[in-house]
Amino acid sequence: MEIKRRTFLQGAGAGLALTGLGTARAWAETSLRFGTMQVQTLLDGHLVLPPDFIFEPMPQGELAPLLAERGIDPGAPLTPACNVTLLRDGDRVVLFDTGSGSGFQPTAGELLAALEAAGVSPGDVTHVVFTHGHPDHLWGVLDDFDDPLFAEAEHMMGRAEWDYWYNPETVDTIDSGRTAFAVGAKRRLDMLEDAITFFDDGDEILPGVAARATFGHSPGHMAFELRSGSEAAMVVGDCIGNPHMAFARPEWHSGSDQDQERAAAIRVKLLDQLAHEQMRLIGFHLPDGGIGRAERDGDGYRFVPETT
Repeated sequence: MEIKRRTFLQGAGAGLALTGLGTARAWAETSLRFGTMQVQTLLDGHLVLPPDFIFEPMPQGELAPLLAERGIDPGAPLTPACNVTLLRDGDRVVLFDTGSGSGFQPTAGELLAALEAAGVSPGDVTHVVFTHGHPDHLWGVLDDFDDPLFAEAEHMMGRAEWDYWYNPETVDTIDSGRTAFAVGAKRRLDMLEDAITFFDDGDEILPGVAARATFGHSPGHMAFELRSGSEAAMVVGDCIGNPHMAFARPEWHSGSDQDQERAAAIRVKLLDQLAHEQMRLIGFHLPDGGIGRAERDGDGYRFVPETT
């Protein structure tokens, strides 16, 4: 039954690719190779968010002209891409996050087709590493039969993030608008309980992959520095969550963050480092595949995508 389930889901993914919902280029947006590492972003689809989800806590008088400069309609839904990062290094095939699966938003959950277009089956994945436990990053870990989709992989999560979402009291203490986040995370983590590996800030979780605490967007959010030789890139997850205000005004609070003050402090610090070192960053919700650089732009920064 397990083999049949995998085959069925892969076939369903192939059907999506053939029906015009995407092409090989759409599924695998951008690739990056350095040292022994090959990094590819896989498009899981996109979200549809009300603008207030991000913009509501920002100073509205200063926000309006910045949005106008960037051609953003302040009343229109936001449709951020969802870029799952695939790392191939030697015999390791590593996924950073697993997308939304079929249970979150109908515009997302396309990772299986993206993997197939990249020549990877779920059984090929050796490690699944989570930045955090929000639905668009975690919920795709189970298949349509509520079994682990990447059954052969070692699953890894920061200890603080696991403790938060696994705690049965979180559903009662989280903001009411995120109650479904807590319910969905707990159900999926219950299925992974006997197979999870924990790590902490600063740990080298795999050769050339170091965890970096970037708490704020979620209580235990992690970024990951990928390093091979003298070159490096940073998988930032959602700690730099959009290509507009997160760069232009990283110190502003964003409604998407659970701890807004802490998340803003992390953005300021991390963008300063990335711009100074000109280290490539890989963002889950950034455009054009999500791989690029942060460059100074007046009082803030701008995202410069790399689409090679």
